[in-house]
Amino acid sequence: LIMSPAMWKWTCLVSHLLLSTTVSPLGRQQPLHPKRPFITFTSDQEGNFNHLVVDERTGHIYLGAVNRIYKLSSDLKVLVTHQTGPDEDNPKCYPPRIVQTCNEPLTPTNNINKMLLIDYKENRLIACGSLYQGICKLLRLDDLFKLGEPFHKKEHYLSGVNESGSVFGVIVSYSNMDDKLFIATAVDGKPEYFPTISSRKLTKNSEADGMFAYVFHDEFVASMIKIPSDTFTIIPDFDIYYIYGFSSGNFVYFLTLQPEMISPPGSTTKEQVYTSKLVRLCKEDTAFNSYVEVPIGCEKNGVEYRLLQAAYLSKAGAILARSLSVGPEDDILFTVFSKGQKRKMKSLDESALCIFVLKKINDRIKDRLQSCYRGEGTLDLAWLKVKDIPCSSALLTIDDNFCGLDMNAPLGVSSMVRGLPIFTEDGDRMTSVIAYVYKNHSLAFVGTKSGKLKK
Repeated sequence: LIMSPAMWKWTCLVSHLLLSTTVSPLGRQQPLHPKRPFITFTSDQEGNFNHLVVDERTGHIYLGAVNRIYKLSSDLKVLVTHQTGPDEDNPKCYPPRIVQTCNEPLTPTNNINKMLLIDYKENRLIACGSLYQGICKLLRLDDLFKLGEPFHKKEHYLSGVNESGSVFGVIVSYSNMDDKLFIATAVDGKPEYFPTISSRKLTKNSEADGMFAYVFHDEFVASMIKIPSDTFTIIPDFDIYYIYGFSSGNFVYFLTLQPEMISPPGSTTKEQVYTSKLVRLCKEDTAFNSYVEVPIGCEKNGVEYRLLQAAYLSKAGAILARSLSVGPEDDILFTVFSKGQKRKMKSLDESALCIFVLKKINDRIKDRLQSCYRGEGTLDLAWLKVKDIPCSSALLTIDDNFCGLDMNAPLGVSSMVRGLPIFTEDGDRMTSVIAYVYKNHSLAFVGTKSGKLKK
């Protein structure tokens, strides 16, 4: 059950369950019983499971599937089911036919869950699907009652890509104002409709007119990044694939995989490869002047691991922290890369589990910002700027929380940040990872292509 490639997220499900079964009601962590069998849930409906989130307060599990959202108890009993499809649709209709008449033929179309987020402050679930160019429902956590389904404005259509795993969202919460949703999506050749990354309003009222509107938008500036049409003349199938996202400190981060053209050593022609990059934005940056991206990868015994498969943010814990010369509460990124750079869809089976200290990535970004504001080098963001744009000199202090100006932005870091390889697998590609701290130890659970779970 864990394993066709399309169902690798079952590994994440088992990992979440392992984590939830090691915590007692009083919060004391208990060792797993070595002979305890896995608990399983199987749906009688056709279609894969796509995403899951676990309510950290109750242990309830929300499972996004094709045409269904399930609420499960911590022992995988179905508590509530909410139907999301199928419905009459055509992916070529933009805006969708529910807004205006579409000349394309409409057919019964499945609704693939593409994003599932818990909005804790408003006690609701954000469930976005593939129908109608990526419309989202807001469902009450208790009973999955539909609180809202905004669809009247173009901002309500979040993604035209129909595959699961093409959208990633991060909620930034505030005590005295509406929250924000940072949302990143592959655009599938439709950059005129969909920004690849943007920040949206999460209004308290699920039916409010401003739900999912851009945090800021005027004639010249908006809280978004769009892929320029010129980029597609250089790389016709260009897109940015978002693997993972999280917030930490004053920033929001996304881990991505994107194509680029390089000239191999000794060759006069360019070839397309894929580069894994970390993208960083300030939470308070409404104009996206703080956008920076950094190449990341891993190397062991001369073998390059450059194709990002999965990632998870955790804490170092006291024992790992000592060996890394960081604090036990410092953020650590656990990442899985497969070998090479050339195959996105058919990754090689050789893979590596690597860790990054987030502070060290931020230090590299700060160094790059400082050098650019001294007027050194270019912006190094070929896909967004298409041509080399020199950095401009400006006298100002750039500290750890610098959020950019309307100059020298957006910015790329050219040199790769290398992770520390801690485990490699040559025959059964690692495809997912989750980690946590237990008795000062950092533990990682890794899921593999064949359905194995490694602790």
